[in-house]
Order: sequence, then structure tokens, then C-alpha cells
Amino acid sequence: MRLNPFDTSKIQVGTTGGRGRPRVGRAGGLGCGTIVIAALGYFVFGLDPMETAATVEGMQQGQQQTQSAPVGGEDEAAICNSNQYAQESCNALYSLNQTWEARFQEAGLGSAFRQPTLRFATERQFNTACGPGSVGMGPFYCPADETMYIDVGFYDQLARMAGEGGDFARLYVVAHEYAHHVQTITGVSDQIRSAQAQNPRLQNQLQVRMELHADCYAGVWAGRNRNAIEPGDMEEGMNAAAAIGDDTLTGGRVSSENFTHGTSRQRVEALRLGMETADDNQCDATYLRI
Repeated sequence: MRLNPFDTSKIQVGTTGGRGRPRVGRAGGLGCGTIVIAALGYFVFGLDPMETAATVEGMQQGQQQTQSAPVGGEDEAAICNSNQYAQESCNALYSLNQTWEARFQEAGLGSAFRQPTLRFATERQFNTACGPGSVGMGPFYCPADETMYIDVGFYDQLARMAGEGGDFARLYVVAHEYAHHVQTITGVSDQIRSAQAQNPRLQNQLQVRMELHADCYAGVWAGRNRNAIEPGDMEEGMNAAAAIGDDTLTGGRVSSENFTHGTSRQRVEALRLGMETADDNQCDATYLRI
């Protein structure tokens, strides 16, 4: 995927230790935002709209008190240029910021948009606002500090699992974690968590839907940057999505009732829907209704 080079003045990048460089791998209307959250809770999950409104209000107040920590004292350009994988991730972050900020503005919600922070793992164990983190956890997003955590060494593991060494498989991972940030700032994540608390028997089903929704949003980003897509990119993305499906990762040992991200087939379909339609509303209609 031919992405424009990152601009450090328009991204927030750091490391888990606040120093050093990423661990080097081998390569050295807005869909959910246009929905009034209380209405979403009522029509999609059957929640009491008054309780939903109170929950969202509390969540917003908490976010005002717990903003992402500034990435200070680090040379962001040096971090991003430390190896190929870090550079690709920073380029993706720059593009994702531009794409989703523009989408918020189109929906008349420009003031609601805020960038996430990307932190590269420089330690095997590190702290996050969501609790202890480690490189063994793989890439993840922490809503409490609105930060994506990535160990670039994971990309070599992904290449072995997917049989793909192309860059789009790696960019898909960044776009998926970024989608969780979009879910957070639009309130969808809190709505799903609330629905899980009120409907324990649907906990896994709702979790899977949130992850597939994120896969679809990752595809939307790619679809809205179709001019940057290169031959083979879609296949790379599909192979990556298939490689990290619950059924594939567990070798079929875990039942569908315990899935957390969806089957390989479901993840491929979600990514394809986003890429082909470039429409987040399609993602919402497909994955935010049960």
C-alpha cells in the first residue's frame, strides 16, 4: 500500500518505556457516530435509554479526566524511522488520523475526534492504564489511555501464520486497533460493555461483533484510500484476517461460544465488506444489530 510518509506534527508516537526504540523484528453520516448513543442502546441492545444516557455521560466525564498522556521527551522521528515495521506503522497512523478525522467532519462531528497514541514496545513487560502489558499479548488498544500498543516483532509471527510478508497484512493490524479507538470515542465500546453486563449469556457474541465491527472499519479505511492500494494488497489482508480467526488460532479446540474475535471466515467477510463499500454505515448495520 503506497502511503504518504508520516508527519510527526500530526501523529502521537512513543515507546512503552518513554525511551529507546521499538524492538526490531526481522525486517528491521460517521456510522456509529451519527447514531444518538441512547437510541443505539435502545434499538440495538434493548437497553433503557435513560440508563444509557447516564452511562455515556459518566464515560465522557471520565474521558475528560483521563486523556492520553503526552508523548514528551522522545524523538518521534527517530522512533518511527528505527526500522521498516515502525515506519510502516507510523505511516499508517498518519493516514488513519487523516481518514477518520475527515469522516468525523463529514458527519458534522469534527469536534468529537481526537487522535490515539501509538506506543511501540521497548520492554517485554510494561504498564498501561488498562493494567500490565507484555509483548506476548500481541497488538492491543487500551481505551483508558486511548493508546495502541504494538510490538513490531509480532509482524514476523503474523507473516509465518498468514504466509504473507506483504505490508498490507501489517497495516491491517494497525487499522484494526485504530478502529477500537473510533469505537471508544463514539461510545460504541461502552454500549457493548453495558450490554454484556446486562446480558451475560450474550457476552461472547457481543465481543465477537465488536471485533468484527473493528475489522470492517479497518477495511473502510483501506476502501477510502483505494488510490493507495497495490496489486495483491487485498489478498494479503484476507490471508492475515484468516490467519487470526479464533477457529484457526485454536485449531478448532475452542467452541464458538468462547470465541472472542470471530472465525477466519467471519473476519475475512468483515474486512472485505469494509474494503468493498468504504462505508462505515454498512459496518454498523451488519455488526451493531443482533
